[in-house]
Amino acid sequence: MRTEDVLAAVATGLWHWDNASRRATFDAEAARLLGMPPTRVELTESAARARFHAVDWVEVQGIINLAVAEGTLAEARIRVVDEEGRVLRTVRSRTRPVGRDGDYTLVGTIEEVPEPQPGTTAARTPVTGDWRRNREAFLLDAGRALAEARSTAEVLRVAATLSMPGFEPSGLAVFVGEGGRVKLIGHHGYAPGDMEEFLDQPMDTGDPAAEVIRTGRAVYLPSPEDYNRRFPAIYPLVERFGRRSWAFLPLINAGRTIGAWMAGFSVPVSFTPDERSVLTTVARMLAQALGRASVHESERELTVGLQRSMMPTLRPDVPGMSVAARYVPTGGGLEVGGDWYDMIPLPNGKIALVIGDVQGHDVRAAGLMGQLRIALRAYASEGHHPDAVLSRASRFLAGINDDVDSGEPSADQRFATCLYIEACPDSGLLVIARAGHPDPAIRLSDGTMLVRPTAGGLPLGIVPDTDYPITRITLEPGETMLVCTDGLIETGGHDLETGWNRLREVVEGHPGDGDGGNLEKLADALVQAVHGPPSHYTTGPLIDRREDDIALLLLRRELPAPTEVGAPPVTPRPPRRTVLTIAQAEPERIAEARRHIRDLMHDWPDPDQTDSAVLMVSEMVTNVLVHTDGDALLIAEISGRPGERRIRVDVEDASDELPHRRQPGEMASSGRGLVLMELLAEAWGVDPRGEGKNIWFELFEPARETDFDAIT
Repeated sequence: MRTEDVLAAVATGLWHWDNASRRATFDAEAARLLGMPPTRVELTESAARARFHAVDWVEVQGIINLAVAEGTLAEARIRVVDEEGRVLRTVRSRTRPVGRDGDYTLVGTIEEVPEPQPGTTAARTPVTGDWRRNREAFLLDAGRALAEARSTAEVLRVAATLSMPGFEPSGLAVFVGEGGRVKLIGHHGYAPGDMEEFLDQPMDTGDPAAEVIRTGRAVYLPSPEDYNRRFPAIYPLVERFGRRSWAFLPLINAGRTIGAWMAGFSVPVSFTPDERSVLTTVARMLAQALGRASVHESERELTVGLQRSMMPTLRPDVPGMSVAARYVPTGGGLEVGGDWYDMIPLPNGKIALVIGDVQGHDVRAAGLMGQLRIALRAYASEGHHPDAVLSRASRFLAGINDDVDSGEPSADQRFATCLYIEACPDSGLLVIARAGHPDPAIRLSDGTMLVRPTAGGLPLGIVPDTDYPITRITLEPGETMLVCTDGLIETGGHDLETGWNRLREVVEGHPGDGDGGNLEKLADALVQAVHGPPSHYTTGPLIDRREDDIALLLLRRELPAPTEVGAPPVTPRPPRRTVLTIAQAEPERIAEARRHIRDLMHDWPDPDQTDSAVLMVSEMVTNVLVHTDGDALLIAEISGRPGERRIRVDVEDASDELPHRRQPGEMASSGRGLVLMELLAEAWGVDPRGEGKNIWFELFEPARETDFDAIT
C-alpha cells in the first residue's frame, strides 16, 4: 500500500513547496482539504495563497522563515477559505525545510483540525487570542527601546528589562565572538561572580553559545535533561542556577553572526513556534542594536582621537600670563568640525595665539582645518609677522581649493576665518591680524568687557594675494583677552550684537582677581552660558547639546606679584583704558568709536554726561578725518575711585594745523567741534606734538546723593 493511501485513510494529505520556482504540489487528499477536487494538483504561489485566510498566510510565512533559519519543524494552524472568502475548515500543517537561505524546499503534511464541541472552550491558535496582541505590543515596545539605545551598555540594560508575554526569562546573557574566542559582555539575573567560567572561552568549546556562534543556528533546550544530553561538559556549571529551560539564539547583523543571546527560564518552556518566533525577533533587534552601538562607539572613539590629535596642548609656563581654551564640537556626523585654536612659541620669545573656523561641519572641514593649522604653525615658526602669516595661509588654502588637474576652483571650495595674535609676555603688546573673524574682546581690570574693533581682511582662501592690516593693543596687568569662533556668539538664535551682550553678562559677572584656575572657571562659564550645564569639554572633554562648533581662547596678563606675603601689589590697579585707531579709509568706524565710549562708560551714573562724551568723540574724530590726511588715534581712560572718577578722552592725529573756533551759521554742516567741547566738557585743550597734535577733554563723575548727604 502506498504512503499516500495510508495518510488519506486518516484524512492527512501531503504537500511540497519549491521555493526556487515558487510552486506548490498537493496530493489528492491535500487538495480535498483545500476545497479542490481530490486529485493531485500543482499551483502557483498566488493560487495556493488564495486557498488560505490572508491573516493566517502572513503568520505561516513567519513560522516557515523561522524554521528555515533554525532547521526545525514548522507547525501552524491555517484557515482554509473558498472563492468567496468563507472559512471552510481549519487545518494543521507540519513541514520541515530541506536546504537553507533562498534555495530550499518544504515537505509536509496537512490534516483537518476538528471543530470544538458546543460548550467547550476553543483552543487558542497562533493567529487568535490575547497572546498574539500582547506579543505584538511587546515587540513594538522592545523595538522602540532598543532603537533608542546608543551604547553597548544601554543595549544590555534594555535587554535585561524586557518582559516577554507569557514566558519571561529569569536569566539573560549576551556573548560575542572575537578572535576565535567566545566572550561574555553582559548578563542579568545572576549574582556577581556567577558567570566567571563563561567570561572567555575558546570557540571550539562544547558550550551552547559557542555552537550558536559557529553554526548561526539557534539551540533550544526545553529541559535540564536536554541540556545535559547535548552539552554534558557544560551542564554541571549551570545546574546550580536552577533554570528549567534555555534558548540560545544567534545575533546576526548584516548577514554575519556576531554573537549569541541566551535566555534562561525558571519554569519549563516547550518553545512552540510562536515562542521561538518571539525570541528570534528579539534576537534580531538585539543584534541590530548592538551593531549600531558598536558603530556609534567606534565613531565616538575616532572623534575623540581626532580631537586630541588636532587640539594642541597649551603652554602653562608663559611668564606673567595665563591661558585657557575650550573646544566644543557640533552635533551630528563624527562631531568633528572646522573650528580650531593653537598656541605657537615664536623664535623671538613671544607667543602666537591662533583661532579659526573652516567653513562646514564635516570631515572635509576637519581635514582642511588640520592642514591649515599645520601651515599656520610653520609660517609662524619661520618668524613671519602676523600679516605675512595670514597672507601665506590664504594663498595656501586657495591652492588646496583649486583642482589639482585643471587649476580651476574645485566644486567644494572652502574658506576659513582666522584671528592671529602675536603676544609679548613682557610688555603685554598684542599685534593682531584678522581674516574675516569676530573681533577680540578685552575684560578690563575692573570687570568691564569691551569688544575691541580691529582692522581686518577677507577670510582665508577667497583671494590668494590678500593684505591683512595689523592692529596693536596693549593688554594691561589684570586684563583678559577673549577670542572665540562665531559658535559661541551666535548659537541659540543670537546675532552678533545680542550674542556679545550675552557673553558680556557672564564676563562682567565673573570674579576678576585670581590665578589661572579662575580663568578655567571663566572658560567653563562662557560655554555653559551657551549650552547649559556641561557633561564634559575638550581640552577637556566634549559637551552634548550643540548647534555649531565652538573654539574659545582666554589670555590673561597677571598682576605683578606682591613684594612679600600679604603685601599689596607693587603697582596699583591700572585705570579702565581703551585705545582705538580710526583710519582715513574707514569712516564707518566712527560709529564703533561711539559705541566704544558707551561701553567704557557703562556704569557712569549720569547718562547726560555719557551722551556728551559720545557726541564730543564723534565730532573730534570726524574733524580729524575731514580736515587732515591721516588717521585718528582715540585713547579713553577712566581713573579714580567710584564716586570720584574722571574720564579723559584724547584724539591724536599727525597734522600740525591747530583747530580754530568758528561761528557756524544755522545751515553750516561743520565748525561746531570746539563750541561743543567748551559747552559740554569740564576741561579740554589742544596740545601740539612734535608731529601732529592732541585734542582732549575731561568729565568728572558727579557725587552720588548718598555721598552728598553724608557730607551735609
